[in-house]
Amino acid sequence: MIGYTTIGTKDLDKALAFYDELLAMVGGKQLMGLDRIKFYGTEEGGAMLAVCKPADEGEQSCGNGQMVAIPGGSPEGAAALYNKAIELGATDGGEPGQRLDFFYGSYVYDLDGNKLCFFHMTA
Repeated sequence: MIGYTTIGTKDLDKALAFYDELLAMVGGKQLMGLDRIKFYGTEEGGAMLAVCKPADEGEQSCGNGQMVAIPGGSPEGAAALYNKAIELGATDGGEPGQRLDFFYGSYVYDLDGNKLCFFHMTA
């Protein structure tokens, strides 16, 4: 249902280094891109996350209530993604833990302040 989600960055090189290493943990890699935008996914034709400099060349800003959720494959995988993101310079938005009976999640803000959730549906 989702083709891709795009988040902005102030520094594309720093963002790509962050996402290259982080998304590799779940099989993600750069699939395509241009000078100002790169698309990450696990397979051609699947859902992707795009990281880009804004098209209008204005300042990047984060949407209030906007978040990208990345499945960890297990509670341990979600926690590992959280820990890796923090190691790579992200800031805490909510430590790993069981949020609901069926949802394990953790939250970080990437280097540009974009909110990410690493999760696993446990039921």
